[in-house]
Amino acid sequence: MFKKRFARYVKSFSNGPCRALRISAMTLVAVFCLIDKCIPPLAAEQTSRPNVLLIMADDLGYSDLGCYGSEIQTPHLDSLANNGLRFTQFYNTARCWPTRAVLMTGYYAQQVRRDALPGAGGGGGNRNKRPVWARLLPDILRPAGYRSYHSGKWHIDGLPLQGGFDRSYLLLDQGRFFNPTKHSIDDQPLPAVEKNSGYYATVEIADHAIRCLQEHQTNHSDAPFFHYLAFTAPHFPLHALPEDIAKYTNRYRQDWEAVRNARWQKQKQLGLLSDDLSAVERTLGPPYRFPDQLKILGPGEVNRPVPWNTLTDEQMTFQAAKMAIHAAMIDRVDQEIGRVLNQLRIMDAFDNTLIIFLSDNGASAEIMVRSDGHDPTVSPGSEASYLCLGPGWSTTCNTPFRRHKTWVHEGGISTPLICHWPAGIAASGEIRRTAGHVIDIVPTIREVCGAMQLTEWEEIAVPAAPGKSLLPIFKDDISLDHDHLWWFHDGHKAVRVGDWKLVAVKGEPWELYDIKADRAEQHNLAAEYPEKVETLGARWAQSATDFTKLAKSDLE
Repeated sequence: MFKKRFARYVKSFSNGPCRALRISAMTLVAVFCLIDKCIPPLAAEQTSRPNVLLIMADDLGYSDLGCYGSEIQTPHLDSLANNGLRFTQFYNTARCWPTRAVLMTGYYAQQVRRDALPGAGGGGGNRNKRPVWARLLPDILRPAGYRSYHSGKWHIDGLPLQGGFDRSYLLLDQGRFFNPTKHSIDDQPLPAVEKNSGYYATVEIADHAIRCLQEHQTNHSDAPFFHYLAFTAPHFPLHALPEDIAKYTNRYRQDWEAVRNARWQKQKQLGLLSDDLSAVERTLGPPYRFPDQLKILGPGEVNRPVPWNTLTDEQMTFQAAKMAIHAAMIDRVDQEIGRVLNQLRIMDAFDNTLIIFLSDNGASAEIMVRSDGHDPTVSPGSEASYLCLGPGWSTTCNTPFRRHKTWVHEGGISTPLICHWPAGIAASGEIRRTAGHVIDIVPTIREVCGAMQLTEWEEIAVPAAPGKSLLPIFKDDISLDHDHLWWFHDGHKAVRVGDWKLVAVKGEPWELYDIKADRAEQHNLAAEYPEKVETLGARWAQSATDFTKLAKSDLE
């Protein structure tokens, strides 16, 4: 770098009248040549067409990884964090399908019709189609020479190959970890998996990812890749392999608040957070009521985070078993990530692959029974059982924050974010405290890969996206300077401007929090700062209007 720069200076001096200056310049070249040999280039300057591995967990709580405070064994993710970056204030949308829409398009889900619009309806699940201009990451990366692969959950309208992916294994039937009836390869349906076949979704998703990487190395080694690895765990039903459950069988027969406090203490020891621990909301149960299904699950089920010492012995045993399965599912995700990372090492691609890990929402307080139902006579976690984590342990998994999946308080929208890229991130084991959102993932990947931002698609103008690249944050813990961050899901709403957050539960008044001083959302300042409530409320409403207008612009 220095050699080339100063060589240009020497050439310019050689034609000039001052020989002394030319000699001085030549001396400088010699000096900088020595420096150039002794000091390696900056990490960012070493990169060349990096690969990207984007890993998403499903319903993972903020504190569910070892490197975020957990007692669960996650050595591979911990290693990525210890040799990369951990973010403490990164946000999702509080639910699976809107987060995945944002993750792949770079727009708020409401902007691209992938979540309900305030006062105007709109779809969850797979009900609403994106505008034509709302392309997925593979279409953005293809002009830069990238091949794209998908393994696992989808929950986006259309199919993966239709969305630009070159290969895909799509698991639609996430209610069955052992015997899915709806899954496909490259958009083509596969036969239903027979019961007791030895299939387990987390392993199969990783197997497919490894096969894609091996094929890429064999047939497309001259091209970089983008791989979207979307695990369905630890989403309900709580299904895990017996050998994984065995690790945690006796771990959780203890007060769930004691586990929560231990995680909080560990988070402080790790330097992640210094926030207070939010109070347990004793009367807050699952977001959706299924009272008849409590009868199916039996007397061991509890749908409130009541004090542990008020539980019967049967309830303690049942609840401890559920958390053991949840932990086992996360442990297995980490094991399978380890196998994928090993394949990257075999390909000599590990150092120049940007690895991003996050969760689609907070841990879930839901309790329900779907698919083939629940057989109370079988071992918990086996394929004939159907269990959900519930609000007792979900409160623990979202330590230290309030509430759960679907709510837009911190417990519902805060996610771990790990970024690892030895060739591009010089920082190792550092923590980033700047606030970010899944809207920032697409611009980050686009900039890392050298892909141009789309300005039109099929002669339709592509509007500006709201996210910011995280690339500057890879170097220093600086602000992304978001004008604001915005949420709306299931009637719950929030907006964050700087360190101020305005949030409301569906049908209830606005609450106001100073997130810098009170991220646990324990001190509602709405009555003290009515002007701030009015200003932020107007900001939320204006964005809602703008997003609705954009979402409907091609329908009018």
